[in-house]
Amino acid sequence: MTVNVILQARMTSSRLPGKVMMDLCGAPMLTRQIERIRRARFINRIIVATSEGVEDTPVALLAQHLGVDCFRGSLKDVLGRFCHAAMEYSSDHVMRLTGDCPLADPGLIDDLIAFHLEGGYDISSLGIERTFPHGLDAEVMTFAALQSAGAAACSAHDREHVTPYLYARPELFRVGSMRQARDESHLRWTVDYPEDMEVVRRIFAHFLEVKPDFTWTDVKAFLKAAPHVQALNAGRCTVPGHSTHAVDGVFR
Repeated sequence: MTVNVILQARMTSSRLPGKVMMDLCGAPMLTRQIERIRRARFINRIIVATSEGVEDTPVALLAQHLGVDCFRGSLKDVLGRFCHAAMEYSSDHVMRLTGDCPLADPGLIDDLIAFHLEGGYDISSLGIERTFPHGLDAEVMTFAALQSAGAAACSAHDREHVTPYLYARPELFRVGSMRQARDESHLRWTVDYPEDMEVVRRIFAHFLEVKPDFTWTDVKAFLKAAPHVQALNAGRCTVPGHSTHAVDGVFR
């Protein structure tokens, strides 16, 4: 059984263009995210999925430099790009991550995969009913469910955001929602704005030398002890409980 990660990344983010290649403590943000994903135990392969546009060539070159597979497809039809990447690299199950979440946690990635497989779900997510901080987003789905969405989804919204077609049809697809007891959905660890990048830089700067394999619970403890860091992007706070597939720009 193969579980591959497809990591969507592009240079043309509307709110913070080029963010995936911005410096994050001496390396591109995308590099730091891949370093973290590689620590997950239950994944077989990481595939960076970017567009065919010349503006995204730096993303493809970085993937090559890191020894990570890369698939290039349509910029606007992200679902099509995602499906073709999954087909190119044989996948029984596919985890979807995005390049705006450099704090993606390998332990939670493994937990979500286990939750998905044990529950026999068609798609499972940390964000359908969000209780984890915004920026730990992950989805995992069967290849069959992904194929169904790729073949049937017609709307521009479904093609751009990849998974809404599956969530909107619970009569066809078993949907798993992985939650924790405490609602921490108000915590914002994603990178959409300069203030977000500054928060993430402070987090990595604190941990890289002393504990490079820091976990999401380490981040919580750090921010609790350093409220001035958490306050840097307080004006951009995520609406608590917002579902990942419904928030524009979260999963691209």
